[in-house]
Amino acid sequence: MSTDKGESLPLPNDPPSSPEQKQSGWFVNFLNVVERLGNLLPHPITLFAMFCAAVVVISGVAGYFELTVIDPRPEGASGRSADGLIHVVSLMNAEGLRMIVSNLVTNFTGFTPLGTVLVALLGVGIAERSGLLSAAMRLLVMGTSKRLVTLTIVFAGIVSNTAAELGYVVLIPMAAMIFHSLGRHPLAGLAAAFAGVSGGYSANLLLGTVDPLLSGITEAAAQMIDPEYLVGPEVNWYFMFVSTFLITFLGALVTEKIVEPKLGKYDPSEAATDLSEQKMDGVTDIEKKALKAAGLAVLAMSVLLALTIIPEGAPLRNPDTGLVAGSPFLKGIVAFIFICFAIPGLVYGRVVGSMKRDVDVINAMSHSMSSMGMYIVLVFFASQFVAFFKWTNLGAVLAVSGADALNAIGLTGPLVFVLFIMMCGFINLMLGSASAQWAVTAPIFVPMLMLVGYAPETIQAAYRIGDSVTNLITPMMSYFGLILAVASQYKKNLGIGTLVATMLPYSIVFFIGWTCFFFIWVFGFGLPVGPGAETYYTP
Repeated sequence: MSTDKGESLPLPNDPPSSPEQKQSGWFVNFLNVVERLGNLLPHPITLFAMFCAAVVVISGVAGYFELTVIDPRPEGASGRSADGLIHVVSLMNAEGLRMIVSNLVTNFTGFTPLGTVLVALLGVGIAERSGLLSAAMRLLVMGTSKRLVTLTIVFAGIVSNTAAELGYVVLIPMAAMIFHSLGRHPLAGLAAAFAGVSGGYSANLLLGTVDPLLSGITEAAAQMIDPEYLVGPEVNWYFMFVSTFLITFLGALVTEKIVEPKLGKYDPSEAATDLSEQKMDGVTDIEKKALKAAGLAVLAMSVLLALTIIPEGAPLRNPDTGLVAGSPFLKGIVAFIFICFAIPGLVYGRVVGSMKRDVDVINAMSHSMSSMGMYIVLVFFASQFVAFFKWTNLGAVLAVSGADALNAIGLTGPLVFVLFIMMCGFINLMLGSASAQWAVTAPIFVPMLMLVGYAPETIQAAYRIGDSVTNLITPMMSYFGLILAVASQYKKNLGIGTLVATMLPYSIVFFIGWTCFFFIWVFGFGLPVGPGAETYYTP
């Protein structure tokens, strides 16, 4: 199981150049450059360790030269120094060493995304290991009509990112088989599913593990400017909920109007394997019965939850204001993510027999935790980097300097988000992990754009667009090798360049369409990106 897009994995060697690769020309050369540059980067964990060392050294140099900037916060604001300046604090001294050593553990254990993600994954693990998520996905995709199959596959890919491995391991191969069984090009089905799973990575109908993952990093970055600022996991939910339908429509449109016509009629002789041996497992009667039981469990939970939120004076409303904003419900949303996956998963497992004893439930949760080893190690080093950046005030200095530069050139309007989304998309080509990329960029760009006047919730929503749209065309995405292996079954000698060229139209259309939708939503209609989220930041 994965809560993130993962870390870069080695890819299989490219097979000999195919006609399609030769036709790609400059584009294949560009992809080769991206791949080589990405391979030059160390592992993200090593990268964060290097960043920590770099912050210590840079803070020492900047502290020696007494680097300062004017503090933009009003007088009397929390954290503002008496002289009205932000000073770089050196960690290359005895005091810095004492601070690092004494806070090493608390930096890690207090890192907000760590606990919230692990708690949410306990519930997701039960739903996944019981078979609930896999059965629901198969029922959704294989039970749809031929007219709606493309839309359904893209949609299923988007919602599958709640448990990322299912989308890549189950849905994408299944989509290729479904298209082949319908007499359509299997690579078009693969592309449609890949577009939903990876290109629509941040969109979803429900809050998933990526929401607390990113919001915790955003909160830490925002507190460089406003120590009291809180960012909950739900702050992008409205925008991402509606984005699910946008990406579904755009993904289906690109598949049927661009990708499938370009691929042409499929020739089975191009396959590397005997396609007659492929078999799609449908949903059995007992699985359908279990899905109905799980659905009833969800309905019952929804009713109970509504009774604790909707009535005036309900226990999960804000006890001081009586509103949902700032309520225990929103503050404890991760607990409800856990419950809303765990209970239906348990009910499903009891019916099909995959959850007969308490030990089965415990093993499911243990399995979800065992897959998080790499993430936990990454978080250890990322948490140190974020803490060092905050202690030294380097993030605040860079943010103020960057905000001053934006003001000087007049780039403080909504157009700044176009450049921000493009930059995030470009970085994503070589640093594919969503958490790793945001942990590096958030401490700089969240404070910077806050000083220009934008709220952290809006900044995070824009980041999620850039982080998603280029997943499809980066060989550094951890599942890219798996996708290439599946695609090679249907087309011999298919190389990285061919696959990425097939996915490029999705990236372009998603970037343009999603960015335009962001501007219409946020700046056109002035709608909040999530519950209690503001568009503009007011100190």
